[in-house]
Amino acid sequence: MLPEHIDRDESTRADRRAPGSVGRSMIGEDIVLTLKIVVAGGLGAGKTTLVGSVSEIRPLYSEETLSESGRAQDDIDGVEGKATTTVAMDFGRITVHSGLTLHLFGTPGQDRFRFLWDDLCEGALAAIVLADTRRLEDCFAAVDYFERGRIPFVVAVNRFPGAPDHTELDVARALDLDRGTPVVLCDARDRASGKEVLIRTVEYAGRMHTARLLAAVG
Repeated sequence: MLPEHIDRDESTRADRRAPGSVGRSMIGEDIVLTLKIVVAGGLGAGKTTLVGSVSEIRPLYSEETLSESGRAQDDIDGVEGKATTTVAMDFGRITVHSGLTLHLFGTPGQDRFRFLWDDLCEGALAAIVLADTRRLEDCFAAVDYFERGRIPFVVAVNRFPGAPDHTELDVARALDLDRGTPVVLCDARDRASGKEVLIRTVEYAGRMHTARLLAAVG
């Protein structure tokens, strides 16, 4: 069983900018909306895989070979077979339906590259936190970041072969998520599964931003 709650390290928390959309344009009479979604999570959680599996363009990767010196700095327990790692960002694009396009920005998972998060998350509508139940504690930095920055996010549990099988409620309790934060199961390798995560994320972000707007004017 997962513990009911795992304390988070307060030193991982940071200030963030408020979320929003990337932009919109007009084509004839139609409005084309482009939204920015950030994909975060720990080392080896599947961020690069998710971006690559759903992107309709050739993804932009910034992966480098995980050197021996890098292995010494990064915690790779449970992902010893990982040979490469993102050092700046991943980028992909997907058209969800006519008039709505998502730009996906994958963050690096290592603590030493966290200084990039502010720039990568600026203007984001929402975020996806990819979770690996073998290393669930790796999610805490991202969860804290988005909660404190008031960026709506969905936790997507990437189902690795042989990983502990826990329910969405187990994961929500272990991560001490705010009430209502969605937790979904997914396979980052599968395009349909990844697209479903993106749809759930946009829907949840839409509800959150609408509720905040109504609260502000009410």
